[in-house]
Amino acid sequence: MNTGKSFEPIEILLVEDNPGDIRLIEEVLKEGKMRINMYVARDGVEAMASLRKKEKYADLPRPDLILLDLNLPKKDGREVLEEIKMDQKLKHIPVVVLTTSKAEQDVLKSYDLHANCYITKPVDLDQFINVIKSIEDFWLTIVKLPQSGKDG
Repeated sequence: MNTGKSFEPIEILLVEDNPGDIRLIEEVLKEGKMRINMYVARDGVEAMASLRKKEKYADLPRPDLILLDLNLPKKDGREVLEEIKMDQKLKHIPVVVLTTSKAEQDVLKSYDLHANCYITKPVDLDQFINVIKSIEDFWLTIVKLPQSGKDG
């Protein structure tokens, strides 16, 4: 459980291009139990640049958790997931695929690429809020997140 270091905020990278979803996820997590710093990448290229600390992203902390949409501009989420899981410095960061796609091939492909879980975004607002709260409860309260290489 992550309760032992509750004074340290959890770092989350949200890779999402929908402004409404970004705002809603930020609001739900802000009201949650944990202290969270969330950074947003609005496309796959920006996500990889921030993870690799390129140029303007050099000072961003390494995320403890990545929330990844599949349908992104510039570089799609499947490509981002593949790059993360093939990179020795990034592959241990848990990736939660959070997408509108219910397609079985997307689910299978995501797990083939070593996603840690696959969640379909509900269309209903209340259900969407419950999903985000469930992610917080499970990934940020129950699960032990890897700390090795956090500053690298």
